[in-house]
Amino acid sequence: MSESITATKSAEEILKLIGAKELKLALENILVWVDPEIADLLVRLKKDERILVFRALPRERAADVFSYLDSQDQDSLLTELTDTDTRTLLANLNPDDRTTLLQELPATVTRRLLQLLSPEDLIEVRQLLGYPEESVGRLMTPDYIRIRAEWTVEQSLSHVRKFGRDSEIFNILYVTDKSGKLIDKVRMRRLILSSPTQTIRELLNYNCISISAFDDRENAVEMIKKYDLNALPVVDSEGVLLGIVTVDDILDVAEEEATEDIQLGVAVNPLESSYSSTLPFELFQKRIGWLLILILVNLISAAVISSYEEQLLEYITLALFMPLVIASGGNSGAQSATLMVRAIATGDLKSSDWIRALTKEVLVGVLMGLAMGGLAFLVGWLYGGDTSIAQIIGLSMLLIVLVANFFGALLPFVLERINIDPAVSSSPLITSIMDVLGLIIYFSIAVVLL
Repeated sequence: MSESITATKSAEEILKLIGAKELKLALENILVWVDPEIADLLVRLKKDERILVFRALPRERAADVFSYLDSQDQDSLLTELTDTDTRTLLANLNPDDRTTLLQELPATVTRRLLQLLSPEDLIEVRQLLGYPEESVGRLMTPDYIRIRAEWTVEQSLSHVRKFGRDSEIFNILYVTDKSGKLIDKVRMRRLILSSPTQTIRELLNYNCISISAFDDRENAVEMIKKYDLNALPVVDSEGVLLGIVTVDDILDVAEEEATEDIQLGVAVNPLESSYSSTLPFELFQKRIGWLLILILVNLISAAVISSYEEQLLEYITLALFMPLVIASGGNSGAQSATLMVRAIATGDLKSSDWIRALTKEVLVGVLMGLAMGGLAFLVGWLYGGDTSIAQIIGLSMLLIVLVANFFGALLPFVLERINIDPAVSSSPLITSIMDVLGLIIYFSIAVVLL
């Protein structure tokens, strides 16, 4: 907490210095900050102040700071800079950050920026942008250290000294053959501790994990987590090494995917940028679609209630306990669906595990139904004063919770099978479905018992 307070006070002091035109003194203080803090400061500055501060940063430092800005803040800053400033910035950005920037900007802006790139950078960017969206190829960086299996340790270290300066990572070297195919990896520590005359092939154990450039980036997240890697080599269909995906990029992807699942779980189409930078009309577009669909589903509930109007008029007590049993079904189903969605997302459950998961949730549904049904029976008997009403409420609770668990567990697997993100089956959708099924179960039992 104390660090946050200190950083906030320092930021306020810097803002005062910039406002007083003490740019040189302000910059001296800014340069000791870490890059994310400088990025936060740029967002708070006025347009003319932001340009002055950004231009005053060293070139490589400016590129690092730029990579920490949100996509919309990056877009705004690019429109404020001259072509010369922009060309310098693009040249100093890491390849993966540059690709991310270009694929998120409007097409007209992207075309202008492509014209500012050097021929070498342009070839690199076009290659990275040629991979499908959400693929590992869009995420990888070609900045890594590659050595040959037939080289000696001394040759390899000489190569590292010559070409390792621009590498994204330094502690891992990737070993390839003459055609560029990935053979294995070797850690820098082992290289340093080995005899200079040893060949690289003698140091290999041939257990290197790699991923295709065309694989979904979620697969990269799972592999880095499963194998506890700092970087993951990316290969083409013939096993030729194309680049690497580093853990810092994977953390960004994991956060994006988790955010997307959370938004889908509450029936919101995933936002393309942060909430604070999304316009109200965009939020309306992202949220209204599913809400309209759920209204139609809830109209079915109204139709079910209407069809049992006579029973409600005769036994008005049934209406009093209707929210109790219906809400319990929605809550139980949402719990089950959320557990399934998360287990599928983390790889804990596969599509083929649906029978095992369904069996478990049905058993859990029986246990929860008995516990909640028993309490509902007691509540119905105390407040209703009628054993028949209490039996209806208790039995309905049991069956509704059981059915809710069944559908809550089944629906994510069905959606995944038809290539729809399982996250959409969470709270709103499963709750609306259980409203309809719960009413049918509740009134059907009431008709039979009464």
